[in-house]
Amino acid sequence: MTGTMGIMGFDGDTERMIRANEANWDARTPIHVASDFYSVATRDPGDWFADYEWSDLGDLEGKDVAHLQCHIGAETLAFAHRGARVVGLDLSGESVAAARRLAEAAGLPVEYVKSDVYAAAEALGRNRFDIVYSGKGALCYLPDLTAWAEQVSALLRPGGQFYLVDFHPLLDALGPIPPADGSQDLLLRHDYLGGRGHLRMDGSRTYTDGPALPDDLAYYEWRHGLGEIVTALVRAGLRITLLRESEEIPWPRWAAMTSTEGAWHRLPDSAPRLPLMFAVQAVKEP
Repeated sequence: MTGTMGIMGFDGDTERMIRANEANWDARTPIHVASDFYSVATRDPGDWFADYEWSDLGDLEGKDVAHLQCHIGAETLAFAHRGARVVGLDLSGESVAAARRLAEAAGLPVEYVKSDVYAAAEALGRNRFDIVYSGKGALCYLPDLTAWAEQVSALLRPGGQFYLVDFHPLLDALGPIPPADGSQDLLLRHDYLGGRGHLRMDGSRTYTDGPALPDDLAYYEWRHGLGEIVTALVRAGLRITLLRESEEIPWPRWAAMTSTEGAWHRLPDSAPRLPLMFAVQAVKEP
């Protein structure tokens, strides 16, 4: 990192991009809360989880769980339903406020904290959690995985478990949403590996149904390959116990996808079998 260091330890340009992402998520939040995509009033929070996630996580009754980059808490509530003591953390103040309202409406005692993930240990408490969870569409907003993994490790109690489920870098390379021309082809359109710096993304619309954002708020992403992700966790003192790749995602990215169970979809048998999501489980050594 070079240049003048900001409050998060990043140079000024990177910190401005993170703040731009915060503004974009603030603007997205009311659209997401009202969207059919999230259907917050009627959708079971467990729909956002693949069966293998619950199998990998095990019994959550009485466990202390932190959900990083939780957005409006659509997934976070599922942990409370399974008996965990849950804290959600998110960069966006609007997202945290919405998540609190949704938890209150559901009658679930979930705590939410507004903080950048790079300050998570300070915001939530070191060595506090049995499980730290990060899910679906989070890593692409992180410029530095080394610092992120250090925060994850700091949050965990000795013997605690980190569980990451996210979109596979191959899906990012194919494009998680259809291109502007509507093509349904399986074509590599973006980098699989990181290393080229940030990507400036069109912020005029969000990924759900609903209106355009009130302002065209550009946001920024960073690409990360599986090797970079796993190496960051290992160097932070975590022992990898599982690496899983899955061909299912919780929305029909391609028109030809078939429904499997609940909200989950996969490409038809006539298409190549491709990993569209992945999961990593890691343990902090006692």
